[in-house]
Amino acid sequence: MTLPKTILVPTSFDEGSETAILYAIDLAKALNASLVILHAFEIPLVGFPDGTLVATAELASRVLQGAQQGLDDTIKSHETSGVPMRGLVRQGETWRTILDTVAEVGAELIVMGTHGRRGLPRALLGSVAEKIVRTASCPVLTVRFDT
Repeated sequence: MTLPKTILVPTSFDEGSETAILYAIDLAKALNASLVILHAFEIPLVGFPDGTLVATAELASRVLQGAQQGLDDTIKSHETSGVPMRGLVRQGETWRTILDTVAEVGAELIVMGTHGRRGLPRALLGSVAEKIVRTASCPVLTVRFDT
């Protein structure tokens, strides 16, 4: 077994993601690995009874700018960690984008936060982490965050 040299850490800029980043930093130090921090987002769509309104180019641009700024801030807050890291912003369905990015960057491990929701909240919100665990081509380490 080869130890991972590139660790992918998806972030949604919440406390659970921050917990996963901190865990990944400690792991990367121990393994002499680098991190790729990924923020994947979908352009919001607004539904109406007679159809769906797709977001304007201006809205899409603002969402992308906000995502990039959030990622830049996240990486800057960890620049003194001693772990090499870079950030990527990608648009698309979150779980698919994460899997595509694994192949793109050659990640050998995914470290991601999970809220550990159960029952109706999980059924309504779905679980990106669960989909990743079930379908990823590399090991996945989930870091639970309780709200």
